[in-house]
Amino acid sequence: MSNHDINTDPQASELCWSVYLLRCADNSLYCGITNNLSKRLKQHNGELVGGAKYTKSRQPCRLVYSEQASSRSHASQREYQIKRLSKAEKERLAQAV
Repeated sequence: MSNHDINTDPQASELCWSVYLLRCADNSLYCGITNNLSKRLKQHNGELVGGAKYTKSRQPCRLVYSEQASSRSHASQREYQIKRLSKAEKERLAQAV
């Protein structure tokens, strides 16, 4: 799922898991999983309590890529795969539309 197909409806987003990439203010990329993408983005940007330590000092963060997964387990597996990619490969993923 590309960032253009993101469903940010809270009820719909709780039914499935998402793997996502954020572009941080320092141009780094952060990968994570969630079952509520809009809430998680607000947490990463300090609007709600609970963002990752990594993104707290690199705000603002913007969503550049997401894909849906059928379960938390599948989302975690995909997150692991993405985190093992090179920076160039992650950049290509972030540019994919």
